[in-house]
Amino acid sequence: MEYYSTEKINDHITLLRSITGELLYLVEGQEKAALIDTCLGVGHLRSLVEKLTDKELLVLLTHGHIDHALGAPEFDRVYMNHKDLGLYQAQCPLPERKGYMQMGLAPEVFARIEEKDFVPPTPDYQFLPLEDGTIFDLGGLTIEAIAYPGHTKGSTAFLLKEDGILILGDACNNSTFLFGAETTSVEAYEETTKKVLERTKGRYSRVFISHHDMETGAEIMENMIELCEEIKAGTTDDVPFSFMGMEAFIAKKATPQMKRLDGKCGNLIYRKDHIYE
Repeated sequence: MEYYSTEKINDHITLLRSITGELLYLVEGQEKAALIDTCLGVGHLRSLVEKLTDKELLVLLTHGHIDHALGAPEFDRVYMNHKDLGLYQAQCPLPERKGYMQMGLAPEVFARIEEKDFVPPTPDYQFLPLEDGTIFDLGGLTIEAIAYPGHTKGSTAFLLKEDGILILGDACNNSTFLFGAETTSVEAYEETTKKVLERTKGRYSRVFISHHDMETGAEIMENMIELCEEIKAGTTDDVPFSFMGMEAFIAKKATPQMKRLDGKCGNLIYRKDHIYE
C-alpha cells in the first residue's frame, strides 16, 4: 500500500503528500537535507526519504500533533519545541493514531492498513530542542526556526531564506484549529501573529502550509489578524464544527476543502469561551 506520493517543487524541495492529506517537505542543500514533519508514524517514511536523498538528514517538526510528529522515532535527529512534548506523548498510542486515520479514510482504504506499517509507540523518544531563531545550514540553503505559538504551545514556522518561502504548517493556515486545550486564546494568537508578521516582513514571497493545498496567499497573516478582530467584534459567520468529540466554530464559511467562500485565505476554528485569556 502506498502511503505517500511525491512532487518536486523546485530542484531542492520535494513535497510529500500523505494518504491522510498531510503535507511534508524535504529540503536539500549541498551538504545536508531536512525533512519538515513526519506525519502519523505509518508507511515507512524513512525508507521513502532515503530513496529521495542520500545526504545527512535532520528532521524539523512544526509541532507535536498526532498527524505531524508521530513518525519521529524512525529518525535519528529530530528537533521539536519541547513545549509540545506532553502533546506528542499523549498521542503516541496506536489506537489514537488508528482512530485518526479511520476518521479520514474511506473504509475500504482503512481496511488495507497493516499493523506492521506503524512505527511502535515511543513516548520516551529523545527530541533535540528546537529553539526560536535557530538557523539550520544545509549548505547553500538555510532554514530559520520561528516560534509561532497558538495552535499549540510549541508551534514553529520555518523560513527558507534563499527561496523566500515561509512554511507555516498548521500555525497559520486555511483551517487553523484554536479550540483544543493546547491552544492559546484568539486574543493571544492575534498578538503572536502580529509579531511573526513584523519579524518576517519582506523576507518571503510564498507561503506553504500542511493541509489541503500546498501554497496559500502570502497575505495570510494579515488576513488572520483581520479575522481575529472580526471574531472579537462578533461579526464572523460562526459555522458549527465538530472534531473528535470537541465542538467549535469555523469563523468564515468555507468549502469542505476549507477554501473561504469570500475568496480570502486564512481561517480559524475556535471556541467562543476562548476568545480572551
